[in-house]
Amino acid sequence: MLLNLIYFILVLGIIVLIHESGHFLFAKLCGIYVYEFSIGMGPKLFSKKGKNGETEYCIRAIPIGGFVSLAGEEVDDDKKVPEDRKLYSKKAWQRFLVMFFGAGFNFIFAVLILFSIGLLYGSISSKPIISEVVRDTPAEVAGLKDGDRVLAINNRKVKTSDDISLFLQIVDKSKPVKFKVQRDGKEYTFDVKPVKEKVEDQAVYRIGVMINNEKKHGIGAAVEYAFVKTGALFRQMFVTLESLFTGSVSINQFSGPVGIYNIVGTQAKAGFANILYLIALLSINVGFINLIPFPAFDGGRILFLFIEKIKGSPVKPETESKIHAIGFLLLMVLMVYITFNDILRLF
Repeated sequence: MLLNLIYFILVLGIIVLIHESGHFLFAKLCGIYVYEFSIGMGPKLFSKKGKNGETEYCIRAIPIGGFVSLAGEEVDDDKKVPEDRKLYSKKAWQRFLVMFFGAGFNFIFAVLILFSIGLLYGSISSKPIISEVVRDTPAEVAGLKDGDRVLAINNRKVKTSDDISLFLQIVDKSKPVKFKVQRDGKEYTFDVKPVKEKVEDQAVYRIGVMINNEKKHGIGAAVEYAFVKTGALFRQMFVTLESLFTGSVSINQFSGPVGIYNIVGTQAKAGFANILYLIALLSINVGFINLIPFPAFDGGRILFLFIEKIKGSPVKPETESKIHAIGFLLLMVLMVYITFNDILRLF
């Protein structure tokens, strides 16, 4: 349990550090005064001023989240900081870079992690090819065969093996799943009816196909794996968001800190490669979610930049601050709800 907690703190800490470093670096490059660079939330455990006495670097008690505090970011104006070093005094493109590159660093970091996995452990094929159809399963009954290349599932185009897993998670499993495949240069369509089974007291739906997991080695294969897998994870986020609005995915299926803690523990037992993959996955998740144009997210702040460019003048700082505060409050309510569901799942 202690080891799981250490893994959890390290995994989240690394992802937050990367994210906040993106904001911090571009704020410094743009000449913005940075009050504080903090990892974690709540009371300070450790703090130290930078060499020029400007920025305070902190580690805080609650190992979730972090922040970079910039002059001119809030309504409260600091007379001690020169006007040209405040965020709101900078050009729109500079403010955009500061807001975007928290997520941008998460994406770059994920690519580097996935490249490292491919280089050290081998690059798993992304081709959406069925390597095996299990005997006496719905897939065999429907007519699927070993070597079929999956082109679409329920009319959703399949590009990678990750798409197969993703689309099978969001389909209505009470109805037949339409597989469009390529076999010997020809295209075929099969309707596969999932069968419900119980595994460790949990209801699961089984189709009966194994996906190609052949590994390649070398730098070229690792580069391809890193970018293809990143693209697949981005697509997963877009599809999940879309499914949330259409009702295919419920908010109850999302995980908060408690759920992530359990996932980290499970992946740690499976090996270091799984931990690395989880870091890449969570890094992309954090980056993607932060770019959603919702108040209090980086994407919400970027949205106000676009509004500024369209209307020709900034939104009043007081108004923007209030909107972000309301957004933050709503996010906290959502986080409490998700965490409550995570705790219920433990029992």
